[in-house]
Amino acid sequence: MAGRNNNGVRVVRLNTTLFPVKPFEEDLYRRYGLDPHRCEANTPDELIAQLADCDALFVISTTLSREVVQSLTKCRLISRIGTGTDKIDVEEATKMGIIVSNVPEFSVADMADHSMGMLLSLSRKLPLMDRMMRAGQFTPARRETVAIIRPELSVLGLIGFGASAKAVARRARPFGLRILATRRNMSDRAEADALGVELVGLAELLHQSDYVSLHLPLTRESYHLLNEETIASMKPGACLINTSRGALVDELALAAALRSGHLAGAGIDTFEDIDIFTEDESPPDHPLIDLDNVILSPHVGGLSAKATEVVSLTGVENLVSVVRGHLPAPANIVNQQVEPRFPLAPHDSSLFA
Repeated sequence: MAGRNNNGVRVVRLNTTLFPVKPFEEDLYRRYGLDPHRCEANTPDELIAQLADCDALFVISTTLSREVVQSLTKCRLISRIGTGTDKIDVEEATKMGIIVSNVPEFSVADMADHSMGMLLSLSRKLPLMDRMMRAGQFTPARRETVAIIRPELSVLGLIGFGASAKAVARRARPFGLRILATRRNMSDRAEADALGVELVGLAELLHQSDYVSLHLPLTRESYHLLNEETIASMKPGACLINTSRGALVDELALAAALRSGHLAGAGIDTFEDIDIFTEDESPPDHPLIDLDNVILSPHVGGLSAKATEVVSLTGVENLVSVVRGHLPAPANIVNQQVEPRFPLAPHDSSLFA
């Protein structure tokens, strides 16, 4: 069967049309003796057929629903080549003894750069200035810019205080921004203090911040964290930046706040209602598309040449660990409580020496 390696292990690599295997990933396959079956399958029926009898699989953007995961009767590992696992039924995988791994911090620097770039572009009204310049509207552009507030007189609020938020804080400090953050564990203040970040509650952060940047995973609790009510509580004239997960924000409520002028702008890299992982690349029908005070990018905040290499390397090493009888590196195991369906020795980094 396609994808069967010399040791009898069958590996499948999904998303090979939307995310083709690059030369660096090919080199990794050769290095570790892998020959994955390569396919693009996205519906449950297609996935169940392609993943039949697989021992391990790589996935980038495909949704692995409960039905699909239940069909993985031999699978030992789902290796997410990326960070977020909200499209994978991790709970069902855990019940079945399937390890779910990811690459948790491969794009931290890139996401922080993208978030900070959006903040500065919104601050200086660069998208509007570009359009006015091209239209010859020089005097109206000058009128717009005399109202700009310097970052050193502004407040940045970080919702979530993990690696990417801390990286944004390090980038924001030289611009003189006052930085607030909120997190679940408000008692752990050592890193925040070291970065000059004030930990406050969500309500206070939304009330005080001129820029609000999201840095948290999508969970049942965080779904539509920013909704009509919480957006209304934001400081008038504030800007929202989202490089995390689209469904953290009620996009209709955000569009309404931007149209009304309650919010001055937004920088959005990830969406709930736009599927950027599609072969249909026609202009999307979405309430944010036609707004002049919004910067949009197609979920590219975490991408760079270096990030692409790191995510491939770690994603492959997670899989190689398991097919060679070892756990992936602990930090890369999403479902830490899983009892693997086949016994695995502790992680051994010498496998990759």
